[in-house]
Amino acid sequence: MTILDRLVAFTFLRLFVVSILATPPLFILGNLTEKLDDYLDAELTLGEIARGYFFNLPEYFQWSFPMAGLIAAVFTVHAMTTHREIVAAKAGGVSFHRLVLPILVLGTALAGLALATTDLVPLSKRKASAILEQRNLSREWRSDFVYQTEGGLLLAVQRLETLRPRMSGVGIHHPGRGPDSVAVHAEVDRALWLPEEERWEFENGTLRRIWPDGVQSSSRFQRLRVPALVERPEQLMEEVRDPEELTYDELERQARIVERGGGKSGELRTKKEQKLAIPVATLVIILLGTPLATSAKRGGAAYGIGISLGTTIAYVLLLKVSGAFGAAEVLPPTWAAWLPNGMFAAAGLVLLARVRT
Repeated sequence: MTILDRLVAFTFLRLFVVSILATPPLFILGNLTEKLDDYLDAELTLGEIARGYFFNLPEYFQWSFPMAGLIAAVFTVHAMTTHREIVAAKAGGVSFHRLVLPILVLGTALAGLALATTDLVPLSKRKASAILEQRNLSREWRSDFVYQTEGGLLLAVQRLETLRPRMSGVGIHHPGRGPDSVAVHAEVDRALWLPEEERWEFENGTLRRIWPDGVQSSSRFQRLRVPALVERPEQLMEEVRDPEELTYDELERQARIVERGGGKSGELRTKKEQKLAIPVATLVIILLGTPLATSAKRGGAAYGIGISLGTTIAYVLLLKVSGAFGAAEVLPPTWAAWLPNGMFAAAGLVLLARVRT
């Protein structure tokens, strides 16, 4: 790494750190202004509100990464343009592409760091919701609910307990896997979770089989194993969450459940893909902002701020529009999530190619 590389890298990182620390308070202030009446109605203390926003910080930092990276790249390059440092570097045989290479390398590293926090954000957001929205995430029981498992079973449960994991009053229905398959229905008094074997065991019930021609048979049983039921007690305890509170794998699982029930999973699958696309946007937006900042014909700081705000707003709008297309299943979820990144990356590469080196 040359002295010039260290100068560019240090300037970029210094601006990035300042931006990443300055941005979350803006999110907090905006959210607090909107939700303050709700917090007062819920009689939350100042300490509870502060603790809730503390757990929201990973989400705010992840949102801030692309914006902070863009601001750092724009002000680093624009300042070097204004002070004729880029001209001096070119005179010394250093091309513009080589000059900004440290920024692109650091942008790649920051995108990887943002990706590493992808599953931390929803877990932290759940804790924030438990405090700010008074949700009970550690309940000991749940009653009168229906749950569709990954194995295609439909459970109707009167009561589920988690201290000594068990279910009582359980109805199990499996419609079969095709028009010629046998449907199975069972009414069970209770089910016990066997932690050493990681499975449920059903006790005392009636099993009924229904053939495609309408013929039925029934039998009593003392014990029954259901291999298709692989969900643990804590998974059965979960209620429908906001997609922002689901991890990448949980979004996939929830999408499959919705699809098995005949629903549309476009929104969930688009959200799942966006969990990867938004962190990668840190690098993509830096790639676009770097060549945009080379113009010295306009104002200094005001020009840099204008580029940063304009690019961020354009990206957010495109993300919302393409996300809506994905949710409505007009576009495939992967396309909808990655379309803004693709368009901005293409524009950035074109601008980089047109910069005089």
